[in-house]
Formats: sequence, C-alpha cells, structure tokens
Amino acid sequence: MAKPRIEVDRVVVRFAGDSGDGMQLTGNRMTAQSAAVGNDIATWPDFPAEIRAPQGTLPGVSSFQLHFADHEVTTPGDVPHVLVAMNPAALKANVGVVPKGGTLIVDTAEFTRRNLAKVGYESDPLTDGTLDSYALHAVDMTGMTLTALEGLGLSRKDASRAKNMFALGLVSWLYHRPVSGTEDFLTRRFASNPTIRDANLAAFRAGWSFGETTEEFASAFEVPPSSPAPGTYRAITGNLALSYGLVVAARRAGLPLFLGSYPITPASDILHELSKLKSLGVRTFQAEDEIAGVGSALGAAFGGALGVTTTSGPGVALKSETLGLAVSLELPMVVVDVQRGGPSTGLPTKTEQSDLLQVMFGRNGESPLPVIAASSPSDCYETAIEAARIAVTYRTPVFLLSDGYIANGSEPWLVPDPSAVAPIDPGFATDPEHFEPYSRDPATLARPWAIPGTPGLEHRLSGLEKQDGSGTISYDPDNHDRMVRLRQAKVDKVADSYAPLVVDDPGGKADLLVLGWGSTYGIINSAVEQARRAGRLVAQLHLRHINPFPHELGETLRRYECVLVPEMNLGQLAMLVRARFLVDARPVNQVRGMPFRSDELLSAIEEHCRD
Repeated sequence: MAKPRIEVDRVVVRFAGDSGDGMQLTGNRMTAQSAAVGNDIATWPDFPAEIRAPQGTLPGVSSFQLHFADHEVTTPGDVPHVLVAMNPAALKANVGVVPKGGTLIVDTAEFTRRNLAKVGYESDPLTDGTLDSYALHAVDMTGMTLTALEGLGLSRKDASRAKNMFALGLVSWLYHRPVSGTEDFLTRRFASNPTIRDANLAAFRAGWSFGETTEEFASAFEVPPSSPAPGTYRAITGNLALSYGLVVAARRAGLPLFLGSYPITPASDILHELSKLKSLGVRTFQAEDEIAGVGSALGAAFGGALGVTTTSGPGVALKSETLGLAVSLELPMVVVDVQRGGPSTGLPTKTEQSDLLQVMFGRNGESPLPVIAASSPSDCYETAIEAARIAVTYRTPVFLLSDGYIANGSEPWLVPDPSAVAPIDPGFATDPEHFEPYSRDPATLARPWAIPGTPGLEHRLSGLEKQDGSGTISYDPDNHDRMVRLRQAKVDKVADSYAPLVVDDPGGKADLLVLGWGSTYGIINSAVEQARRAGRLVAQLHLRHINPFPHELGETLRRYECVLVPEMNLGQLAMLVRARFLVDARPVNQVRGMPFRSDELLSAIEEHCRD
C-alpha cells in the first residue's frame, strides 16, 4: 500500500557533505524537480573556501539549502526543516541551525571512530542521545548504494560516489518530487560513460524505493504548486541572469560586447557563460591578471564596444588605477563586482556587502562614477541592462554590485522578451565639422564617442587633465576645477533618468522605514511582512541606485521617525545616508559570511519599534 501524503505549504531542505560528495549537484537537481512541480524556490549554495580541504573535516563541508513553497518566497529559509548529512563533519557543522523537532537524515557509513574524532565528537551522536530532540533517521546510504550497484563492475570507491543520488532519491520520495527530469538529466550527463550513467540511475531509484518500502518513514509530504503569473519560467542564478542582461543590453545598443576578465571567485561564472555566446557578438578575453582585464575592456570601449570587466573585491583594488583613467577618458564601461568576504583573500566563497565604500571612493583624485546594485538573482538581468544604459548614455564607467549570495543563488525567472527592452543609443560622433572630443551634450553632459578611424574625428586621449572642449593637455588650475566639477555634474545628472522611488508603506502610516540595498532585499521583505502580521507599522525601501542617490531620497527618509539600514558590513550605506541627508539612519550589521536571517532582522525591527 502507498504511504499517506501530508500536504504542507513550504519546506526548507539542506544537503551537506564533504566537498567531494556532490552536494551542489544534489541540491541543483532537487531545485529543478521543485521548479518542474511549479513551486516557488530560493536557494543558497554554500561552498568551502579551500579547493580541497582534508576529507571529513569541518573546513571541507559543502552544503546546499533549498526553500520550495506553494507561495512566493524571497529567501532560502532561515533554518532547514530537513538536514541531510553525509558524514560527521556535515552533521556537526549544520545541526546547530536545525530547530528542535526538525528532521535529520544521516548516512551512518562515515560515523567511524576516526571520522568522529576528526571533528571533535567524543562519542557517536547517533547513539548517545544528543540528538533525541530531533526526528533522527540514521540510514546506511553508502551501504545500500553499494548493494544497489553490485554487478556493474565498479570499485567500491567509485560505487560509493553515487551515494548522493541515493540521498536525492530518498528526499525526492519524501517530498513527492518528480523523478523523470532527474533520470533524463543523468542519462544525458553521463551518456559517454554508460557504466557511470547506470550507477547513478540505480542509486537514485534505490533511494526512492527505500523511502517507499522502509518502515523508517511512515508518510511522505507534498508541497502544492504556487500560482505565478502566466509565462515561461526557468530557474536562474544571479551570474547567469547578469550575463544575459549584458548580452541583451549590447544588442539593444547595436554594440559588440567585450568582456575582459581575470577569473576570481565568485564572479568567474560570468566569464564562463559569456564565452559560450560568440554567436551573439560576444568576445571574451581571459586576461593574465586583473589589470590586463580592465585595460582590455577600456580599450574595447575606446574602439566602440560595450566594454565589461568582472571581478570581486580584491580585483577592484587592482583595477583602481585603470578605473581612474576610465573616469578621465569618459568612456562607457561596466565593472561588475561580485562581492565576497574580506579583507584581502578573506572568505572567497562567502558573501558580504563590504565593497560599497571601495567602489564609491577607491580611486585617487575626484573620480566619481555611478554605482548600482542588484537585489536578487533575477534582478541581475534588469540591473545589467541599467548599468549598460547609464554607461553608454553618460559616457562613464559604471559599477554594478552583486555578491556571492546573489551570484550563486537561484530563483524562478519569468523569461522576458528582449525586444521589450528600450533601445540604447550609443550616439557615435560622425560629423567632423566643429568636432571637439570634450564638448558636452547639454542634456547629459556626456562627451562625444568618436570611434578611431572615423575620418575627421582624429583625437588623442590620456590620463593627463584635458582642456575643456578641445581635450588638449592642460595644467591651468581654473580649467582643472571646471573639469572636476563637470565630471561630477555628469554623474549627478544620471539621477535625472531614474524612475520615481516606490516606498512599500501600506496606508502611509508607518513610523519606521527599513532601507536596504543589494542582496538583503529578500530578507528585509520577509522580516517586514512578519512584522506587519504582528501589527507593526513598518515601511520598506530598497535602493538600486546608490551613486548618485535618487533625487527624492532625502525627503523620503525624513518622513520617518526611524530608519533602519541592514547590511552585511559595518554600516557603509548608513554612513553615506547619514552624511548626505543628516538623517538618523541606524545600522543593523553582521559580517559572518552568510546572509541575514529574517528572524534576526525581525528582532531588530521590534526593538526599534519599542524605542
């Protein structure tokens, strides 16, 4: 007899194991299964910082958290309802965040005395009673995988590598996920190696069958589909959406897209993805270092392309001199900074929002440039288009801020129509009569974009100060003052192109405003909704444009008695807001390499509401 199914509205599952256990693949397949059902999803992959940490140790734990629901979700969940742990290290690193009563599914095969000692367990937690407050399912997933794969001719070591598919099959049964998509995926992925294909399929089916037949699980669960707006959807990560946005922007501007980049975590996937799109007019250059990457992008911009360079915080530091040159030359370029934990090498696989002041001010001299920030994986698409529009229209380098949480996380994306994006006019200079390389468009203060080789538009560029209009080298103090102010005024004019600010303040009666930027959007949205359900009058506002600020931001902030600014840094946006508008912006900060939890932010909201 089929076991009963219990309907629930949402589930948060975390897969955790050694960095070689395939937890990211397992989580991605569970995500695809949930998307196929029609659930809304949000994910959080968490990678170890070391390329190959010692096996079975805490630094080597890799995890993937998935939140799937029958309603819209904006976070991967504060805590997992279910933890699948493949070894003692994975259990110890993650069990502390599982609420009492939560479900633990643990592979018993790795719980040897030696592996327990590696992570500081003095006794076996599966048998000593320390996990009695959880719904513990101790399952020999490795052993059953080996049994299922007998006869395929694999060594014990190779066969055991399929244990992640056993875990995926078991959890797929537990939450009534469709299996056909994963079976098709495995068949395609391992088509060139039939033995490995058959091993993974057998392990996956064995995990499903174990869930259906064992008395260990009395019932299964089911999360009904959500009700999204009609259209074609796919799951998308932030880096992938950003790549697509850059391509669409270049096409709508009629420009070739050039990416000059040096690989760096967590931005490298943008280089990987764009390198596949040569047929769409994309050229990618994997440079020997960060300086060469930004230099090539600036050279491409001089030649009439949409120049892009991608990096993370350490790379921004290396690019700073060339970025100052780009400000001086006034050429369009998009600089993507996918932030990570710092300083120095810091936490290369963990997330942070700590580069804001660096991208605002991290260049010598007065060298302003626009700064915008994406708020979610799917928002990276729109933000990339916006960055390109500003760069081309105002002839300026533009910083686009993402972070590791957005870059690697995924969510459903309503696939847009690229033709719906408004054209971006590069407005190349073509008329040699009265041409001056540093004359100004009255509306934007942008200088002409003259492509090398255009007859009559010959000119020279350098990092030295230019004469207003003619562009010849000038050391005149009054001219320098004029040029510094013109470059600042041009960046300030970018704010004229913004859409009006929209504050989420139902009824317009809130006294407290939660102001955010970047990847805190989902957590802020979740915490504010919880506060409102508890009767709190709370408004929220999320900024895409950070430099220049929207014209009406100061007036908006002054309408509220209290402004909270949650950030994964020590208060960088709060500092800018306080300095610019003289409002009492109160920072709520953490720098743990992990996203905020909505319950943490809810506590801060409740505390300040009492004040």
